[in-house]
Amino acid sequence: MPKVNTISMLKKAQRGGYAVGHFNTSNLEITQAIREAAQELRAPVIVGCSKSAVEYAGLPLLVDMVNKCLNRPGIKSSKSPYAIHLDHGPDVALAKQCIDAGFSSVMIDSSALPFAKNVAVTKQVVAYAHKRGVSVEAEIGILKGIEDYVKQNTEYLTPPSQAREFVRLTKVDSLAIAIGTSHGAFKFSGEAHLDLKRLEEIRGQVTIPLVLHGASSVYPDLIEGIDRFGGAIKEAHGVPDSIIKKCIKRGICKINTDTDLRLAFDLGIREFLIENPGVFDYRKILQAAKEQVKDVVKKKIGVFGSENKA
Repeated sequence: MPKVNTISMLKKAQRGGYAVGHFNTSNLEITQAIREAAQELRAPVIVGCSKSAVEYAGLPLLVDMVNKCLNRPGIKSSKSPYAIHLDHGPDVALAKQCIDAGFSSVMIDSSALPFAKNVAVTKQVVAYAHKRGVSVEAEIGILKGIEDYVKQNTEYLTPPSQAREFVRLTKVDSLAIAIGTSHGAFKFSGEAHLDLKRLEEIRGQVTIPLVLHGASSVYPDLIEGIDRFGGAIKEAHGVPDSIIKKCIKRGICKINTDTDLRLAFDLGIREFLIENPGVFDYRKILQAAKEQVKDVVKKKIGVFGSENKA
């Protein structure tokens, strides 16, 4: 799988009317699941690494693992491109470290700051990244799951005209927007509601690729399975695939998925241990988790429309 600059993937997706899947990882098994799903479906993928993933695995090891896992010429050559992306980079320092370590792109998330400060911080990262051929994602608006002090009203959603001005001032390559999604497994108390009209307005103001965070579907079968094998997350709700498809039709071309992978990994371990109480070979245990994650990644690729888009 060839490593490419993220923005080349997103521009192709933008032209083709589909979305590239951004899948978070912090360990070998999830990375393997992403690779195998992408290869089997001939899909481009973005491997996301957050600050917590960097702290968990260590930056050099994390980059080396992703590159050696996905770019393996000795195993059935695949034309499916991949990129490594810093997800929700909290500051300029970490963004620079990831750029220097070989990331394809970085996100600088200063969305909780006042507009002018967000612009200033983002411009610093853009200047550093563009000199090194790395693309930058930034965010306007606030996702409830990260900044939980924000009240659930339209104050945290992305203002379309402000998005246009932000892009003009920063020269950022892609823009994450807030239209009602949130991070984690407990996104909604009931039916999901996203502001699709606002998305259409933003698309009319902004020409660069748009990104949707906090969009895991929190599939009921995963929740039911986890609860059946000893978990306790009954009231979790996500964004239905039908709404995700509506967002793609309205211009979203990169969608981040993390929670669904965590749920799948959790279910794989729980189910295997309950059904195989005498097995303590961690490789078999983690293999079961990997297969669950792989199934979810393949399902997401199908929803995003990126299958056979390598």
